[in-house]
Amino acid sequence: MSKRTIFFLLVIVLSGCHSTNIKTQKMEEQTQETAGNVSKNDTTPMVTGIGGIFFFSDNPAATKEWYSQNLGFQTDAYGAMFESRNLHKPDEVNVLQWSPFKTGSTYFAPSKKEFMINYRVQNIEGLVEKLRTNGVTILDTIETFDYGKFIHIMDIEGNKIELWEPVDSVFTEPEENKDK
Repeated sequence: MSKRTIFFLLVIVLSGCHSTNIKTQKMEEQTQETAGNVSKNDTTPMVTGIGGIFFFSDNPAATKEWYSQNLGFQTDAYGAMFESRNLHKPDEVNVLQWSPFKTGSTYFAPSKKEFMINYRVQNIEGLVEKLRTNGVTILDTIETFDYGKFIHIMDIEGNKIELWEPVDSVFTEPEENKDK
C-alpha cells in the first residue's frame, strides 16, 4: 500500500470519527435541551407518568404468590412496588404500585371495568380545576395522606382513573431519614 493510500484511508477514518463525535455532541446537546425544558419547579397541572396498575383477581393472595414465585415480584399486602428513575430528573426515584384486587371489589366503582390505572400528576389542585372546566366527571374530593394526594375521575369510556400527586420521599428515603 502506498503512503498516499494510507494517508487517504487515515483521512477517511478520522473524518468518520469526527463526524461521529459531532453526532454524539449534537445528541447530548439535544438531551440537555429537552431536560432543560422540564423545570424542577414546573407546576403545570398534568400527568407525569403511571403510578399504579390495579386489576381484579379471583384470588389476590394466590396471584401475588404466583407473581412472586414465577416472576420474582417482591410482594406485600398491597401487591408489589417498582422503582424507576425520572428521565428528566435522574436523581428522582419514582414508584409504581402493582395490585390485584378481589374480583367484585367496589374500589373501581362506578366503573364496570376489571382494571384501574393510577396516574402520577403534578399540581393536582390545578388539574382538578382544569378537569371541572372541561366537564370531566369527578367522583370525589382530593384526599391527602403522608404519601400523597388522591382523587378519582371517569374518562370518556367509563374507566375510573385514580390521580395521585405523590410524596416520593416516603417510599425512597431510608427509614432512618424519615423522622427528620
